[in-house]
Amino acid sequence: MAVKRQLLVLGAGTAGTMIVNKLRRKLDATEWDITVVDRDDAHPYQPGYLFLPFGTYSADQIHRSRRSLLPTGVDFVVGEVDRVDGATDTVTLTDGQTLRYDYLVIASGTSPRPDQTHGMLGAEWRRSIFDFYTFEGAQALAAALQDFDHGRLVVHITEMPIKCPVAPLEFTFLAEAWLREKGLRDRVELVYVTPLPGAFTKPVASEHLGSMLEERKILVESDFLVERIDVERKVLVSYDEREVPFDLLVTVPLNMGADFVERSGLGDELNYVPVDQHTLQSKAFTNIFAVGDSSDIPTSKAGSVAHFSVEIFVDNFLQLVAGEPMTGSFDGHANCFIESGDGKGLLIDFNYDTEPLTGTYPLPVAGPMALLKETRRNHLGKLAFRWIYWNVLLPGRPLPLPAHMSMIGKKAAATHQKEM
Repeated sequence: MAVKRQLLVLGAGTAGTMIVNKLRRKLDATEWDITVVDRDDAHPYQPGYLFLPFGTYSADQIHRSRRSLLPTGVDFVVGEVDRVDGATDTVTLTDGQTLRYDYLVIASGTSPRPDQTHGMLGAEWRRSIFDFYTFEGAQALAAALQDFDHGRLVVHITEMPIKCPVAPLEFTFLAEAWLREKGLRDRVELVYVTPLPGAFTKPVASEHLGSMLEERKILVESDFLVERIDVERKVLVSYDEREVPFDLLVTVPLNMGADFVERSGLGDELNYVPVDQHTLQSKAFTNIFAVGDSSDIPTSKAGSVAHFSVEIFVDNFLQLVAGEPMTGSFDGHANCFIESGDGKGLLIDFNYDTEPLTGTYPLPVAGPMALLKETRRNHLGKLAFRWIYWNVLLPGRPLPLPAHMSMIGKKAAATHQKEM
């Protein structure tokens, strides 16, 4: 009897779950075993963390069992990865268990690391300093907002890259609208602190989003690289000794990949796996891939990137294991809705080479959707995505969205500048 080939996936988050659902249908079960490893059995809908502090979602709408989202015929192992040995094609778990693989997919994501900034974890953590990139943090922040009726509310990004780079802006817009609704806006000073030179990473989007902050009378402190937090004085201190005081700090800590990536010698300084940005294949081992937030590809760490890149990866993987060249090339395609408050939102769509532009996005059935423009439809699209995530995206069912970015409907940057 022939020995089955082993596909091992580390991480049952967005990318990992999509991959095994798609590949279990494609790989002959008599020839392939598929195993997934994750530290627990709770799969979070991470975009929902943004809404928890404002009461839009409840806790029971955020999590489902990881196992329930995996197909029949996939082994699910709950355990912590200790290290990957690329030379022997094995993965060791912290309980001593060893798993063999022929092909390995690292889909272990990225996580906030408040321990990496001096003063962030301490006496004021989740008292006056909060995060919303974790379930526990978002819940604690929800309680804190109920008691916050005046003072200086600072939204802060430690360093890029971060998971869902528009989320801090979304929180800021939602907080401003929520304060107005509560009749508290005149009693609260809102400040947006970013290491970027503007509101976002690219000129056209940064200009649009920056003007929205200005219209809402939200102060922007740009090019701010935090060195420490002075918890006694409640002040953010940058490396160039600028200071931003706060009464309530909502921070996005440094994001880093999994620690086992570092222990395995597979990562960069932030524990992201260096890969070919078009095939997601490890630069160190040809039978290892890093998909989703775990890789170092130069685009957003977002669910849409996981979705579009998985589409390319699956077809490439099937070619590779059949002994054929991989012909698919991921272009860095990302798109996401940006909540702007008052029941409205924006949509951005971009890739490695094209920045977010104005225009329209040709979404089938529901579209076209306005790009970089506040509309009710974009807000509803954001809310509808939760159902799509659980019922279409994770199960690996086809979505009528092209994996590669299209220029249909977009206005070129030069045209945009002429119109300004």
